[in-house]
Amino acid sequence: MPRLSQYPLPTEKQPPADAEALSHKLMVRAGLVRQMGAGMWTWLPAGWRVHQRVVQIVREEMDAIGAQEMLMPVLQPAELWRKTGRIEIEELFKLTDRKGSELVLAMTHEEAVTFHMAQIVRSYRDLPLIVYHFQVKERDEPRPRAGVLRTREFIMKDAYSFDRDAAGMERSYALHVGAYDRIMERTGLRFYRVEGDVGMMGGSGAHEYMAPCAAGEDQIVLGDGYAANVEVALHGAGVEQRGQEYFKDGERLALEPAIEIANIFKLGTRYSEPLGARYLDETGAEHPLWMASYGIGPARIVAAAVGQFADEHGISWPRALAPFAVHLVALGKPGTPERDAADALYRTLADGGVEVLYDDRDAGTGEKFADAELLGCPLRLTVGRRSLESGEVEVQIRRGREQGPPLPLQGEPEQLLAAVDELWQSLP
Repeated sequence: MPRLSQYPLPTEKQPPADAEALSHKLMVRAGLVRQMGAGMWTWLPAGWRVHQRVVQIVREEMDAIGAQEMLMPVLQPAELWRKTGRIEIEELFKLTDRKGSELVLAMTHEEAVTFHMAQIVRSYRDLPLIVYHFQVKERDEPRPRAGVLRTREFIMKDAYSFDRDAAGMERSYALHVGAYDRIMERTGLRFYRVEGDVGMMGGSGAHEYMAPCAAGEDQIVLGDGYAANVEVALHGAGVEQRGQEYFKDGERLALEPAIEIANIFKLGTRYSEPLGARYLDETGAEHPLWMASYGIGPARIVAAAVGQFADEHGISWPRALAPFAVHLVALGKPGTPERDAADALYRTLADGGVEVLYDDRDAGTGEKFADAELLGCPLRLTVGRRSLESGEVEVQIRRGREQGPPLPLQGEPEQLLAAVDELWQSLP
């Protein structure tokens, strides 16, 4: 576990001048990300830890429904996209290699995965099948903005199900709805699953997972047992707009800005037909594969968590996403008894498996506390001169900035670790 004196966490007092979204401001100020160019972002170590927390939750829930992880290239032959009719998408990066071959940088992987399944799947015995990967996507975004929310390069988890008919596709789709609901619940986000628009993906139906957030680019309408993207709602039965208000069957709907953090699509045979992905049934008859695709953006979940839980002092991570469980602050100078006590506590926590960031810098108390609140780890432990006098470690719970029950400075390591774990388990 890192010491802050040797850890790249470049905190800032002021946000970037062009930052509007709260997540953009705080993720830069907290030293989680840095911009390289328009829509191009680097995840620094603490930020990457949060990103990978999301990735692990997603991976566990995908594996739980029987999905198989793989990896497909970003660089792809343009011909596949020409066959599906998506080569003309403006946001698709297109290039030519030194031999004159036309290539694209994938913004999603329907073409690639269908190309492979056309070769792999032969019989109904090979179905159903679910595969997924975490991979970089490239998008020629006309107006990158809002930090990591609207970028030209990002990592997405995209999964693909293959079935023999529409009924099978519906079963696979329902499996993913359950998995996505569990993913969202585990992240700690407030979210809605709403009816979505198929857009450039095509197919017969879609849902979006939306996280309410002031910086949200989308608008959702909410009623009793009803939630939908505004654009989709207006095309639905019973929904009408009167001025700036929306109604469904006479009921006034609430309007709320939100971030789209995931989407799922019933594709049917939209890609299997043009790319020749077919199988033989029990009688030897040939049929196209029925597909659905399922995307989720770890970076968007991170940004939504920042936006939903931050306060005026900084980020306040939900337990499942925090870069570290404990932010340990040492107030004494090197060589003093209080610093020795902080060093000993750090070793106890780290050896006990607690994910701890240790602020051992030669910096002022105010700076250390401000950085701890900005980064937003769920627990802050402080060891200073008062700790030696009282024999206790000061505890602050980041959510609400409440004082927690003090921990014993001396004593058996098992006792301390058990107390930290009990406190940790009580947090949101």
